[in-house]
Amino acid sequence: MNIVNMQNNNIGVLFDLDGVILDTEGIYTEFWNQIEGKFPTGVKDFSKVIKGCCLEDILNRYFPKENHAKIIEILNDFQKTMQYRYFPYAIEWVKTLYDAGIPMCIVTSSDQKKMDAVYEQHPEFRGYFKAVIVGEMVENAKPAPDCFLLGAKLLDIDIKNCYIFEDSINGLKAALASGGHVIALSTTNPESVLGDAKLIIPDFKDFTIEKMLKS
Repeated sequence: MNIVNMQNNNIGVLFDLDGVILDTEGIYTEFWNQIEGKFPTGVKDFSKVIKGCCLEDILNRYFPKENHAKIIEILNDFQKTMQYRYFPYAIEWVKTLYDAGIPMCIVTSSDQKKMDAVYEQHPEFRGYFKAVIVGEMVENAKPAPDCFLLGAKLLDIDIKNCYIFEDSINGLKAALASGGHVIALSTTNPESVLGDAKLIIPDFKDFTIEKMLKS
């Protein structure tokens, strides 16, 4: 199979952001633990429960409305200064796909303000992707599949021909429900809870397009 010849309008790649490309989940875990300390929810392992959820869902589900504005203010200030580090090998994998001409889309539950902060730290980032979907662009957040279905639509690729990289439980549920080929990264969760994915990898080291297509 000649990958370079078959790629243009036949396959696409959809990436979750945090925990897949950006090594930020630990930072967000600490942040939400601090928020839960200031505005107690009573939810056990709160920071783990909300992984993969969009901000609107988190606020509406776990916090009274009178606290929303303050939490948003704290989060916006936090995201302006936090470090958005690439996982080792992640951006190299993105470049491999880009060089092969395979269209890609970011599908994140984060908001546009957070993405603007990412672009400021990594000016090159946006140029690799044909589309970027943020939380406020979809009515139903992960674990609903809407975001991935929209990603496939924006790439103009059938979701059945899209390869989805995810790490969170809610994200994996959304990816699996979409009908795409799901590849899980065990960056933030153990392999034991990622078993429904087509393939589980620890990172993108030595990962290839051939391996992706076989998943």
